[in-house]
Amino acid sequence: MTPLLRLGFRPFFLGAGMFAALTMLTWTGIWFGAWSPTAVPVIAWHAHEMIYGYALAVVAGFLLTAARNWTGRTTASGPALAALVGAWALARLLLLAGPDALAAAAALDCAFNLALLVAVARPIVAVRQWRQLGVLAKLLLLGLGNAAFYLNALGIAHVDPRLPLHGGIFLLVALILTIAGRVLPGFIERGVRVSVRISDPVWAQRATFGLFLLFFIAELFVGEAQLVALCAAALAAVTACRLYAWHTPSLWREPLLWGLYVALIAIEAGFVLYAVAGLVPLPRSLALHAFAAGGIGLATLAMMARVTLGHTGRDIRRPPPGVPIALVLLGLAVLARIGLPLVSPAHYDIGIALAQALWSAAFGCFVVVHAPMLLAPRPDGADG
Repeated sequence: MTPLLRLGFRPFFLGAGMFAALTMLTWTGIWFGAWSPTAVPVIAWHAHEMIYGYALAVVAGFLLTAARNWTGRTTASGPALAALVGAWALARLLLLAGPDALAAAAALDCAFNLALLVAVARPIVAVRQWRQLGVLAKLLLLGLGNAAFYLNALGIAHVDPRLPLHGGIFLLVALILTIAGRVLPGFIERGVRVSVRISDPVWAQRATFGLFLLFFIAELFVGEAQLVALCAAALAAVTACRLYAWHTPSLWREPLLWGLYVALIAIEAGFVLYAVAGLVPLPRSLALHAFAAGGIGLATLAMMARVTLGHTGRDIRRPPPGVPIALVLLGLAVLARIGLPLVSPAHYDIGIALAQALWSAAFGCFVVVHAPMLLAPRPDGADG
């Protein structure tokens, strides 16, 4: 079996990295009026492909790999994995082929979502690891959100576009907060070069879940701005407590730790911006991009780098120089996308252009550094 199809992280991380860089270059051309052949309105295409194209590919690679570690059971590999990746990739191409290809894109993309859910759920259910049901529920809701997007785009049913697009961002943020709570304290304890004890208070975990559920419902289904702002402010306070509990100065020496930590700071910024938007005129797109470009972008990039290094037999404490470079480039992209429009709205287009260029450079760097690892067998000959 080719090394690329041995385990889910290999093809999906490679595909996600390439797609992130190339689709942002495509978006640059669309944004500045050079090209617009998408099967759906261009703003919807951009949002959809960042959520259900890029981010969901990273989720697929991570969960197919993590499910094997969680359960000790095999997950999709070989032809089954190739079929999953093929459905994902072909749906991305069809969405650039114009409106006539929309139905085919919808069928392939929804089939990918369903097949991914089955592939991840099968080993979890087989060993009755019910602790993972929350993760499966988020994956199911992402699939339903993607289906709702296509139903609306095809004119089959009227769906408020915010439900699949904003809802998709919120579900991904919720998934990141769930996984971070499980793994980041341990990552920090084992990853820093001093002895530390990191905890995640149980009250903060429960408060995050409850408040986020309320925020999700209030923003997407109730539409009461003051309630949304109140939930966001409470979430900002709880997230700040968790960040404080997880912090140690030594983590700033480790790129694979500070990359994840800065992603959570960006999510914190998203909650703060949502809270402020309920009090003063402030575009909520800034909060959404704090979640999407900052929280989701940085978390997925850092996690792809960590999983790739670890599962290909490399030392995660000694990442290649390209890893911190990619993370810094992406961090600068987030500052350009959010910070510049926030402090100088007159330079909005400059901020957009800078963010697009830096994003593509960051993921191009990821691909250059990690493609050789993803395409080659492990140096120690182990499976993975």
